[in-house]
Amino acid sequence: MVTILDTRADGAPRARHPEKAHRPDQPMPAKPAWIRVRAPGSEGYLATRAIVRAHGLATVCEEAGCPNIGTCWEKRHATMMIMGDVCTRACAFCNVATGRPRPLDESEPQRVADAVAALGLEHVVITSVDRDDLDDGGAAHFAAVIEGIRASSPATSIEVLIPDFLRKDGALEQVIAARPDVLNHNLETVPALYVRIRPGARYFHSLRVLQCAKEIDPAVFTKSGLMVGLGEARDEILQVMDDLLSANVDFLTIGQYLAPSAKHAEVKRFMPPDEFDDLKRVALAKGFQVVAASPMTRSSFHAGDDFRRLKAARAASLSVSP
Repeated sequence: MVTILDTRADGAPRARHPEKAHRPDQPMPAKPAWIRVRAPGSEGYLATRAIVRAHGLATVCEEAGCPNIGTCWEKRHATMMIMGDVCTRACAFCNVATGRPRPLDESEPQRVADAVAALGLEHVVITSVDRDDLDDGGAAHFAAVIEGIRASSPATSIEVLIPDFLRKDGALEQVIAARPDVLNHNLETVPALYVRIRPGARYFHSLRVLQCAKEIDPAVFTKSGLMVGLGEARDEILQVMDDLLSANVDFLTIGQYLAPSAKHAEVKRFMPPDEFDDLKRVALAKGFQVVAASPMTRSSFHAGDDFRRLKAARAASLSVSP
């Protein structure tokens, strides 16, 4: 899905990415044979969409143009995107709209909890836009969503994919205090590409977020992800793996970057599946408990199955500890 223009409430078009409007178009190379997805439209997909719409929620599946939406929504696995659908950041890879967000909706945590119950989710992923305009970056809102889901669906495991809370002291502690089962924060790319791909973020701050999560609560599972195909070198990917392991991250995802439009960062290379398999073998050998690596891997793709694998891996490691 590629979205350049949105429609305002009055029906008038507006630029989805005003900060990218004057950039020269980047090449859009044809996708290789291994990048293929089924168009959404199954009965399960339509049922999921109806529940999301009925509760007035945004999903990262739609806003970020995830290619896996048909597969996930067929199984009612929607990833909720809280705090609105407008981000204060302007990452070069992302299809989420950039601009001035609306005030927080205090009814949203309950609506998310109700939707999770209606979908019957065993595992749910909650993410958000960046809210640099808020004093706590939205940490209290994350906590309220977690608490709402715990109250209405106590058996559901909760994974949060959080922003970096840059310059928001105490924000991470608020989220961890709400006791999510998995805390995910994506590094997205290698350090050398941050100024071009993720200019509003800082690599070592993001790494520290993951390290601090484990320091605050050693029991929480931590997770991070990388995109490939943006111009990174293999050695740089391996260094990021080592950095994540030094921060005690449990779970790594690696997927192919796909440009949402010609105004976004260019796809420099489509990595073939066998290279993803190789990176997975290396990452597991280095010490990650679980690794998901494939062209179509995304942070929340098969997240429930991966959470079960993560728990089993930890249990196995504890059983052999001296």
